[in-house]
Amino acid sequence: MRRSLLIFLLFSIIILTLLLHSVSTLLSLLIEDASADAIHRAEIPEPNSTLLESRPQLIPKIIHQTYINESIPSHWKPAQQSCIDLHPDYEYILWTDAKSHEFIAREYPWFLPTFVGYKHNIQRADAIRYFVLAYYGGIYIDLDDGCMRRLDPLLSYTAWVRRTVPTGISNDVMASIPQHPFFLRVMESLKGANRSWLLPYITIMASTGPLFLSVIWKKWMGQHAHLDPETWVGRVRVLMPDEYTKHPWSFFKTYKGSSWHGKDAKLIFWMGKNWILLTALGFLVGGVVALAVWWLYTRLIVMGARRRAAGGSPRLTAFGFPVVPRVPLFRRWSGTKQTYEMVAQHDA
Repeated sequence: MRRSLLIFLLFSIIILTLLLHSVSTLLSLLIEDASADAIHRAEIPEPNSTLLESRPQLIPKIIHQTYINESIPSHWKPAQQSCIDLHPDYEYILWTDAKSHEFIAREYPWFLPTFVGYKHNIQRADAIRYFVLAYYGGIYIDLDDGCMRRLDPLLSYTAWVRRTVPTGISNDVMASIPQHPFFLRVMESLKGANRSWLLPYITIMASTGPLFLSVIWKKWMGQHAHLDPETWVGRVRVLMPDEYTKHPWSFFKTYKGSSWHGKDAKLIFWMGKNWILLTALGFLVGGVVALAVWWLYTRLIVMGARRRAAGGSPRLTAFGFPVVPRVPLFRRWSGTKQTYEMVAQHDA
């Protein structure tokens, strides 16, 4: 029984190790605070500071937004207009469904089947923002994010994204120079991430949304950790929550949004609020499953031992079939009477 227990434990450890490896990036996001690439408040000049004039402006002055068509809902118009009014010298591009389809078909035809094949329209709205940032550069802003101050201080970086709480980054506000290597990687990863999960919310988040972007971002940092962040063009800076919104010095103001969230999203949010309870239940269920597997495994061992002791299958004996004891092959051969003649060999 000790040998069977050892085999069972070894098998369980292997399965657990494979499972942990498959979600290792997701687990690492739980402890990633983005402090190494954070845009600190001290390095952001004030709106009227002369420091703005001496800082290089790398990101083009373009604001990108997306919607189904040109008819923006009334509750988002104040947010949209606030960004336009504060940046009269910026180019403004609204990517409608028709314009997005035309752009992908013209510039990235290899992605068009995936783009058209997305089940949810929000997936196309997610995907197009990565492509236009990589192609044109500029700043992407969701329609439910209004501007509280000019974005000029954020043009001095090659790329930046927004930190979310408690983990990862978001794709609702982000920026880059044209052909930034990180957003090229994001574009290349979209086809492989196009999978359908049980719930629409998870499918969207993991295929094109913030979870997808966070996983690529975490892997990107790990693969380039050996490079000098001060000179590496592929570095992605992170706009922290205080600089994003809720303070007088913040850049953005959030309006009512999340129009694509359904009932499954409410379930996910409930799970997030009750994660301690769900974790305890998970360990409980895992323990019950492990005990059940162990009980089944020991039963199979006992049945196998009885079968070997009986010399045949329990099913055969139960149905009245004759049981023939198993005799090792070498014993059968040793019991057969054979004579051998010694033949002398002579060299010629």
